[in-house]
Amino acid sequence: MKLISLFSLLIVTNTSFSQTGNAEIDATMKFEEVFNYISSMYVDDVKHDELTDAAIIALLEKLDPHSTYISEEDVKDANSRIDGNFVGIGIRFQILKDTLMVVATIPGGPSEKLGLLPGDKIVTIENENVAGIGLKNGDVRDKLMGDKGTEVKIEVKRKRSPRLITFVIKRDVIPVNSVETAYMVTETTGYIKLNSFSRSSLNEVREGIKKLTKLGMENLIFDLQGNPGGLLYSAKYLSDEFLSGEKLVVYSEGRAQPRQDLKTEYKGLWENGRLVVLTNEYSASASEIVSGAIQDWDRGLIIGRRTFGKGLVQRPIDLSDGAQIRLTIARYYTPSGRFIQKPYEDKEAYSSDLADRYENGEFMHQDSIKMVDSLLFETLIQKRAVYGGGGIMPDIFVPLDTSAITDFYSSLIRTGHLNNFALHYVNKNREALAAGYPTFEQFKTDFKVDKKFMDLFFDYIKKEENDLEKDEQLEFNKAEYETSEELLALRMKAVLARNLWGYSEFYQIYNATNEILQKAIEVIESEQYIIE
Repeated sequence: MKLISLFSLLIVTNTSFSQTGNAEIDATMKFEEVFNYISSMYVDDVKHDELTDAAIIALLEKLDPHSTYISEEDVKDANSRIDGNFVGIGIRFQILKDTLMVVATIPGGPSEKLGLLPGDKIVTIENENVAGIGLKNGDVRDKLMGDKGTEVKIEVKRKRSPRLITFVIKRDVIPVNSVETAYMVTETTGYIKLNSFSRSSLNEVREGIKKLTKLGMENLIFDLQGNPGGLLYSAKYLSDEFLSGEKLVVYSEGRAQPRQDLKTEYKGLWENGRLVVLTNEYSASASEIVSGAIQDWDRGLIIGRRTFGKGLVQRPIDLSDGAQIRLTIARYYTPSGRFIQKPYEDKEAYSSDLADRYENGEFMHQDSIKMVDSLLFETLIQKRAVYGGGGIMPDIFVPLDTSAITDFYSSLIRTGHLNNFALHYVNKNREALAAGYPTFEQFKTDFKVDKKFMDLFFDYIKKEENDLEKDEQLEFNKAEYETSEELLALRMKAVLARNLWGYSEFYQIYNATNEILQKAIEVIESEQYIIE
């Protein structure tokens, strides 16, 4: 049985078996005894799989917040983010008015090769109607993803085409990019945003550095805001791009794992130019390994806000039925010896930590962050003061600016009205937009989200909510709209750019609101860039 096998695996891999083995064997036998009694005597039929999964989840919850169980159904999705790819037909999609719409095709993917176009409405999949049936994103993935080389038949409604167009698409490996954008923010400063640490991240970042170097990059801003982490070795190799010589990047050790040092090995592409790493409260795990190594070796500046505080290493372990556990096997430490994991003994406090930081004013005021002297360390070159425990503290703090984020603005985002209208507008005006703005640079410079455009937006919302009860309709708030007007217009323009081109273009517009990035540009191009 799956759970007994798990207990056995933990016993076999326990290096202290001779001391604690008897207790572990007793625990395994006790569980098997209870499980057998339930199977043979319980009043109703027992769903053994559900019972086992629940027991595993409860068992792991007794350990730490990052030891987790992943069901067989979710393993593929979880691994695709780590592997940097998945098997599918190669489209970005959105469900608009209960209709599955193609937002974009992945360059080089099977859908693009067969001629599927942005704006196509997928009406049937394998002769089964998928329009107007309450389709969810998960349903789409289930129907379109599958094994490499298998085929899926779809029918699409295309603008100005009187008949449905049939495509038989052979599924293939589709890359999942971890670099969302790499572009020049000024004539001399390049910017790369990494959203996760996957197997493809190193090559993607290297390609980004090469591209920006050709464009005249003298300074690099590496954005890890919101990056939750990923593969430990990906963090090690990416740190190697920035650190010269043979330097310790991170070390880990645990009860059953001896100390393991990960060091730089090769000459990286950006070992000498100015470097700034951006972090915030959602930067975690591998993001903290990279920012900790850069900070400890005085290689660059960390700008932003204190990171999440995850200093535990998980190992994926496959179970017999295709499910998986990710078990914490070690703690990791930055080169100076810092352990940056925040306390997790109180699980409720751990889960509310970020909300508590916000309530305590930490996101707005650096003075609100209290670090104890027992967590004080020194960087390895300049001997600067740095702290362990609860994340990586930035060298330059940037407060969170929420002045333009009103409840009305948040409602427009949360209800999906903005995203839905942007896709509706692009599909309706795709040819005119392509003719008027043949390049992204022209769109970025010339396209205006003015009052006339916003009137179209709010007319769209009225029509969409026409069938709702009055108390369910979005109430226009003039004062809050005026407060959020510039931010809303910028986001609208960015989403339009994403639908016309892609995520890179979205960030090239929306990053004007990224206060941490704007501070980094100011610092890296001035005399403020001092590491001491």
